[in-house]
Amino acid sequence: MTLNKKYLTILARQYPTEREVITEIANLQAILSLPKGTEHFLTDIHGENEQFSHVLRNGSGSIRTKIEEVFGNTETSSNKRALATLIYYPKEKLERVKLTEPDMNDWYAVTLHRLVAMTRRVSSKYTRSKVRKAMPQDFAYLIEELITEKEEINDKQAYYNEIIQTVIRIGAADALIEALCNLIQRLVIDHLHIIGDIFDRGPGPHIILDSLLNYHSLDIQWGNHDVVWMGAAAGNKACIANVVRLCARYNNLDVLEEGYGINLTPLVTFCMQAYGHMDRHAVHKAIAVIQFKLEHQLIKENPEFEMEKRLILDKIDWNKKTVTIDGREWQLNSTDLPTMDHENPERLSEEETVVMNRLCYSFTHCQKLQTHVKFLFRKGNLYKVFNGNLLYHGCLPLDKDGKFLSARIYGKTLSGKALYDEFELWARRGYFSKDGSKEREKGGNILWYLWTGPKSPLFGKDKMATFENMFIDDREASREHKNHYYDELEDTGTIDSVLEEFGLDPATAHIINGHVPQEVKKGDSPIKCGGKLLIIDGGFSAAYHEKTGIAGYTLVCNSYGLRLVVHEKFTNAENVIQTDSDIVSETIQVEKFPRRHYVADTDRGQEIREVISELEDLLAAYRNGDIFQNNELVR
Repeated sequence: MTLNKKYLTILARQYPTEREVITEIANLQAILSLPKGTEHFLTDIHGENEQFSHVLRNGSGSIRTKIEEVFGNTETSSNKRALATLIYYPKEKLERVKLTEPDMNDWYAVTLHRLVAMTRRVSSKYTRSKVRKAMPQDFAYLIEELITEKEEINDKQAYYNEIIQTVIRIGAADALIEALCNLIQRLVIDHLHIIGDIFDRGPGPHIILDSLLNYHSLDIQWGNHDVVWMGAAAGNKACIANVVRLCARYNNLDVLEEGYGINLTPLVTFCMQAYGHMDRHAVHKAIAVIQFKLEHQLIKENPEFEMEKRLILDKIDWNKKTVTIDGREWQLNSTDLPTMDHENPERLSEEETVVMNRLCYSFTHCQKLQTHVKFLFRKGNLYKVFNGNLLYHGCLPLDKDGKFLSARIYGKTLSGKALYDEFELWARRGYFSKDGSKEREKGGNILWYLWTGPKSPLFGKDKMATFENMFIDDREASREHKNHYYDELEDTGTIDSVLEEFGLDPATAHIINGHVPQEVKKGDSPIKCGGKLLIIDGGFSAAYHEKTGIAGYTLVCNSYGLRLVVHEKFTNAENVIQTDSDIVSETIQVEKFPRRHYVADTDRGQEIREVISELEDLLAAYRNGDIFQNNELVR
C-alpha cells in the first residue's frame, strides 16, 4: 500500500462516507471566503497586569468602535459608555447598577437586547461552529438562539423577547449578561501576539501569565526579560541572580515571595550578616555582587561568547579605588564589598554559595514558575512568521556595514535566521535537557547570553552596564551602544534583506518588534521605513511613561489594514467602573490594504486549502473504488 493510500485510509476514519467528505469540503471552502480574524500585537508589558487586563477587555478600543457601529446616534453617549464598562467588567458593573437602579427587570431586558445586538455584530465574520466553541457551554444554546436569525419564525421579536423575559424571571440574567460580555471580549480579538518582555519592572507578571494560560489563541516572541526568567527556572545561577537583582531594584520582591513563593530568607539573613542591615537596597547590592561573580566565571568559561571586556572584577585596584574598563580608569564610588576576595574576586564566599544553592532549589522547584515557563516554551519562540509578517522582540544583529552579524555558538559560526534558530535550539536544551547534563548547562548559559550578550538578538547592545551604573558616578562609563540594526531602521535595502532572509515578500510584509521605547514626546515614531518596520514599544510599563509620554501601543491588523492604537495612562479598574471612563486612545492608520483580506489570504487559509486537496483525493478514492466507504479497503 502506498504512503498516500495509507494516509487516505486514516483520513477515511474521520470522514467515513462520501457525503461527510462533501460536507467538509463545502464547509472549508466557505470558510476561505470569510474576512480574516483580527490580530492584536502587544509588546513590553513588563508586569503591568491591570493595564494589560484592561486593554484585552476593551479590545484595544475595538469594543467602543463596535458599540458606535451598532448603536450610532440611537443611544446616548452615557448609555454607550455604560454598556462598554459593563462589557469590560460585567460582574463588578452589575454590583454597582443594583445599588442605584430602581427597576432591575426593565434594566435587564434593555441591557440583554443591547448585548445580543453587540454579540451578533462581533460574531458576524465567524462560522457558527467557531462562535459556538467560544460560547460558555451552559449558555451555548440560549446564546445561539438569540444571535441567530430564525427565518422560519414569523414574529421573531416576540420569540427573542420571550427567551429574555424567561431568563429574567428565573433569576439567570446576571449569569447570561456575564456570559455575553465575556463572549464579546473573546470575539473582538481573534489572535493575540505578545512580542516579548512580560516580566520585570511591574508588579504582576505572574498574574499576566495566569490570564494567558488558557487564552484562546496566541503566540509569544520571547524578550530578553523573559529569557532571563526562563534561565532562572532552568537553574542557571547567573540568571537567578539577575532576576532577584531586578526585583530588588524595582521594589518587586513581592513578585518572588508572594507571586511565586520563592524563599528569600537565606538571602535576607546573609544581608544582615555580611552588610549589617536589611532592606531592598542591601538585598540589591548583595545579589548584584553575587551576580558579578557568577557572570565573571561564566564569561571565562565561554570564550566563544566574546565578552572578555566584561571581565571587570579583576580590573579593580582596591588601593586606588578605581576600575579599568575598556582601557580607561574610572573612580569607584564605593569599595565596601565585604564578601569580595581581592585575590580571587570571582570566587563566591561559602555563605554566598549557600544562598545561591538555596535560591536555585527554590526556583527549580517552584511549581507555578515552572508552569509559566513551560507555557512560554510551548507558545513562544525567538521569532515567528505569521500571515506574511515577521515578529521578533529586539533586532536582527548587523555589523557596521549593515550585513548580518556572525556569532559563534558551540563550534558553529552563524548569522541571520540560522543564528536565531541555533539560539532557540540551545535555549530549549537549556530547559528540557536532563538535569546535570552538559547540554542543559550549555543551554542555560545561552539563555543568560540572550539576556545580556553583545550579539544577542534580544538584547541588541554592546554591554549591559549594571556594574558601571552601581559603582561609577560618571555616566559616560555606563553608556551602552546599540547594535547597528538601529542605524538601519529607515534603510529600505536593509529591511528588505531581513524580510527576504526569513522567506517573506518585502513588497507586502512587515517587521513588527518592540524592545526600544519610542519617545513620542520627543518626536519618535513607531512607524519606520515607510511602514515596513513597526517598533511598537510605547512604554506600557509605568517606569517608561515619563520617557515616552504615552502608556503603550497596540497594533491591530484586521481584514482592512493595519492601525496603531496609542494608549494614555491607565488609572485603575475601579475608576473605570465608577465613572464609565476608559483609556483615552488615539488611532493611527498605518496601512490600508488594496483589497479586503480573507481567510484565504492567511496561513490558516493555506492549511485549509491543503486539507481540501486531501479530502478531494479521498472523495476520488471513494468514487473510483480504491477505498470503500466506512473505511473498508478493496484494492
